[in-house]
Amino acid sequence: VQLQASGGGLVQAGGSLRLSCVVSGTGVSDNMMAWYRQAPGKQRELVASLTSGGSTSYIHSVSGRFTISRDNAKNTVYLQMNSLIPEDTAVYYCKLGTLRSFWGQGTQVTVSS
Repeated sequence: VQLQASGGGLVQAGGSLRLSCVVSGTGVSDNMMAWYRQAPGKQRELVASLTSGGSTSYIHSVSGRFTISRDNAKNTVYLQMNSLIPEDTAVYYCKLGTLRSFWGQGTQVTVSS
């Protein structure tokens, strides 16, 4: 199983980015998928998750601004991030699975004020 994350970059506050996580070796629709982030000097935190059944959840600070979704045909999970704020600056990681999990490499998101 491999995960390839992309889509990060530098954006001004109020802007948008869409992160992508392409999965190979298993289906995104068969697994719990999640996005985490880690800001400098902080622990990695769960940002959003998507169950195999299609249920989503978000941490409070991104609820209403971020959307996690998947495209089964492309075997890809997305994180649409709108109304970005400087506090969203972090390296973002995608994760597949729960007890047995796989991680993608991080993608840097930097939000300037």
